Amino acid sequence: MILPLSGGRGWLMHEGRIVFSQLLDHFPKHEFDKCVQRYAGNWRVRGFSCFDQFLSMAFAQLTGRESLRDIETCLRAMATKLYHAGFRGNVSRSTLADANESRDWRIYGDLAQVLIATARRLYAQDNFGLELKATAYALDSTTIDLCLALFPWAKFRKTKGAVKLHTLLDLRGSIPSVIIVTNGKVHDVNILDQLVFEPGAFYIMDRGYLDFARLRAIGQAGAFFVTRAKKNSDCRRLYSRPVDKTTGLRCDQSVVLCGFYSNRDYPEQLRRVRFVDPETGKRFTFLTNNFTLDALTVAELYRRRWRVELFFKWIKQHLRIKAFFGTSRNAVMTQVWIAISVYVLVAIIKKRLRLEQSLYTILQILNLALFEKTPILQVLSQQNYRESEQVASAQLTLFDL
Repeated sequence: MILPLSGGRGWLMHEGRIVFSQLLDHFPKHEFDKCVQRYAGNWRVRGFSCFDQFLSMAFAQLTGRESLRDIETCLRAMATKLYHAGFRGNVSRSTLADANESRDWRIYGDLAQVLIATARRLYAQDNFGLELKATAYALDSTTIDLCLALFPWAKFRKTKGAVKLHTLLDLRGSIPSVIIVTNGKVHDVNILDQLVFEPGAFYIMDRGYLDFARLRAIGQAGAFFVTRAKKNSDCRRLYSRPVDKTTGLRCDQSVVLCGFYSNRDYPEQLRRVRFVDPETGKRFTFLTNNFTLDALTVAELYRRRWRVELFFKWIKQHLRIKAFFGTSRNAVMTQVWIAISVYVLVAIIKKRLRLEQSLYTILQILNLALFEKTPILQVLSQQNYRESEQVASAQLTLFDL
């Protein structure tokens, strides 16, 4: 059977294949093979390849498996369909555990970057609520707590372990463009040293990234930043622009830093915008090196930073990155990167098939229909699929990928 994609562009081959197999039509197998070859992932491997490992872990992400034994039991229950899903090796708990411990996690980190590049091209023209031609990124991190006794490499505090996901989120489509995984002790501001700034782009950050020497480096790269000022920031006003206070704006000023070290690190002028949220009454003071945007747009840009918070809450609730299947650093990194790859792959499918459902709804459907022999477009666009409840967390209704 051949079904046209919605909108009449492109074709989707079905031919009685299971949904899992049809998902892999959007998977860049050739690029994945390059990643495997780059790190010799299949060297001296006989029966359980890196692709089998990825499929097993992707299955766990899509169906919410809780353990390696859970993965093994469920896949063996579908033994007659595994070959058609792409599996070639025998799936067992010990084999998958060994693969997660020994196969280089960078294979899946590089794969995620390939998928991210594809997704960003697909979502490049999406509107994120502001009339802004430039690319806007939100930078933040989230901490995943670990037991220090089981994960001694993930040092955070004296009796607590953790890893951090530092994420640079493209606000068009809420696609992560850069993800850096570190142990919990790495301070957020250090991540600015690892980023390559895109000229003309906006980088939106909270106060945790307020380091004037690093902010100056963003400006020297031809990019712009929007961040919050700390309460003890010492600035001298040079010029004030008129503002409409009915919008919540309180002032729009050109300032210079007065502190010895801060002025040494950032001797140029900065723009200070004060804003009161009309809904909550909370006061904000923003600093930016952009002097051309409307002051209200600066405030609205910072408001969009919360999309990265929603991204973190979403993946923690719907992907398996809080309970890990292995305790080594390699196993944890492998699971995190495969989870990100699955998230981005489903986002790619949503865009290519022009699906109106949220990413949450798509994952719920795939959870039930992964081994059904039904055209994937028919499964994912059925009108009778609805979330049984309007999602317990309010932020999930906002995160409409």
